[in-house]
Amino acid sequence: MATGKENGKGGPAKTSAGGQAPAKRGFAAMDQNQQREIASKGGQAAHQKGTAHEFDSEEARRAGQKGGEAVSRNRAHMADIGRKGGESRQSAQRAAAAARNAGNRQGGKEAEGKQKDS
Repeated sequence: MATGKENGKGGPAKTSAGGQAPAKRGFAAMDQNQQREIASKGGQAAHQKGTAHEFDSEEARRAGQKGGEAVSRNRAHMADIGRKGGESRQSAQRAAAAARNAGNRQGGKEAEGKQKDS
């Protein structure tokens, strides 16, 4: 029977049926650094063997396009993105306008005279 220390969760693991979950074994029982190190060795071996897959630019473009199409089907998500972009642009424009106005106020009449001469 798995205890909290054995499964690494701090308490007994429960399944959806209410019983005990089996203890993690093998790869799943390792910490993330160990898993990453082993996976890295596998990737290096595949590259040395010549069986590793590498995206070319065209394949990467198609994959990105496919992902973009999937995301754009969610209309609420796209509307949210557009709203945030509009708000960001509007706030940036307001900040720039405020900076221009602050510069004009600091210079007083001298600054206005220099602008007319230019």
